[in-house]
Amino acid sequence: MNGSAGGTGAGAAATRGRRIVLWRHGQTAWNLERRFQGSTDIELTGTGVAQARRAARLLAALRPDAIVASDLKRAAATAAELAAVTGLPVAHDAALRETYAGEWQGLTHDEIIGRYGEQYAAWKRGEPVRRGGGELETEVADRAAPVVLAQADKLPEGGTLVVVSHGGTIRTTIGRLLGLESSSWEALGGLTNCCWSVLGEGARGWRLLEHNAGTLPEPVLGDDD
Repeated sequence: MNGSAGGTGAGAAATRGRRIVLWRHGQTAWNLERRFQGSTDIELTGTGVAQARRAARLLAALRPDAIVASDLKRAAATAAELAAVTGLPVAHDAALRETYAGEWQGLTHDEIIGRYGEQYAAWKRGEPVRRGGGELETEVADRAAPVVLAQADKLPEGGTLVVVSHGGTIRTTIGRLLGLESSSWEALGGLTNCCWSVLGEGARGWRLLEHNAGTLPEPVLGDDD
């Protein structure tokens, strides 16, 4: 792993045993329609609220020390369920928003394939692509990963941070913290609504301890949103 994996003060911090839980928001109507949300501000469905409430009870058992969330409604509402259970405040940060994808936003998966087939294929091959004229995945990691590391650096020894964000942003952040090449980030796979991944601190930096945890296997709908 490269130097970025350990974050600020990685050498001293590597023995602190901190954990980062990256939690994807609950279901939205656009998820069900396989419609690319990106940075569009879409609310949770009733099912999404119920998912967040259930997951919050499970995550509360980890005794988190801090919660930070994207300021988009679907992530903020998800984080609010954990705040209600734990009594912790939520810090909202626009840097944790989903990838801005320009002309892709609002289109269904089939519409994207039909209109931007070559661009979609290049992205799936791991090439740097501004989907719909929007952000590169590395640019998403550039804005999101430092926020996560800064919040994690405030944790006490053995502390746990919950980051409430979006499928694409979580994947790019995990890739960056693990020191993986950006072309391989897609190999991490998607997160189901209201599932999470856990990074733990080891002697060589951050390690992936769990991925897409929290429920029985379900289809991943609208991962990058």
